[in-house]
Amino acid sequence: MSHAHSHSHPPHSHVRESGEHSPADLGGQADMLDLDAEVLTEYTAAITAWLPVTTAPRAIVDLGSGTGAGTFALLDRFPEARVTAVDSSAEHLHRLRENACARGLQARVHTVQADLDAVDWPDLGAPDLVWASASMHHMADPARVLRAVRELLAPGGLFVVVELADLPRFLPADAPEDRPGLEERLHAATAHHAAHVPHRGADWGPMLTAAGFDLAGERTVAVTVEGAHSAAVGRYARTALQRLRGGAADAISPEDLAALDALLDSDGPRSILRRTDLALRTERTVWVARP
Repeated sequence: MSHAHSHSHPPHSHVRESGEHSPADLGGQADMLDLDAEVLTEYTAAITAWLPVTTAPRAIVDLGSGTGAGTFALLDRFPEARVTAVDSSAEHLHRLRENACARGLQARVHTVQADLDAVDWPDLGAPDLVWASASMHHMADPARVLRAVRELLAPGGLFVVVELADLPRFLPADAPEDRPGLEERLHAATAHHAAHVPHRGADWGPMLTAAGFDLAGERTVAVTVEGAHSAAVGRYARTALQRLRGGAADAISPEDLAALDALLDSDGPRSILRRTDLALRTERTVWVARP
């Protein structure tokens, strides 16, 4: 179910629908998810710290785990827990296992390759906590998935849904100097891709209630990561704009395309990697619910 942060989709979508992908494409998605994890580490840790748990969970399921950003944040937060990471991408799960080995956490991680849009799920036990970050909005039938999670959870368990309000922005509004506002025009040109992910930006509160959950908390976190504070922001921005280019190239002016290619030229004088004014800006909303 992960096909990242398809991909005709812009970055950071963590896309999770079925489809054939080349190894290079999947590798690029895995790289994007790793960048995502690196840049947003503090914010993910803050979300796990805020969770209203009464007893520390021992069994956790990470739905649409990607390369493990949520998995490792949860393992850090709950030292006694084990996490079952579920994703449709074998490449992403392979990267997750490599990351787990590098951290010495392989004994606490179990991976399961599965498509959560399938009617029959594999046996995922009875977890105390289910985590779904940037995955729910890609489900073909979210209501069915929510009901499946409710049936999966142990009594008193917690379901955590984390979603981005919108795709991230990186450049100042007056950048680049020769084509101010380029980034917003790129997003406008690729807005039709949102039809592929109709639940992006949805309010999951009413959907959770309709599926039989009681809401236990909701919060929206404004995310700002200055490029000066994280070297990964520049790489993330370049990867994000490269993905936007794929959907926007035929819809923007030749002047905008030239300016974009100048930003994407890693070795060029106008490379986005040389800019000192980058910042990742977005919002994340978290819903917490109990059966």
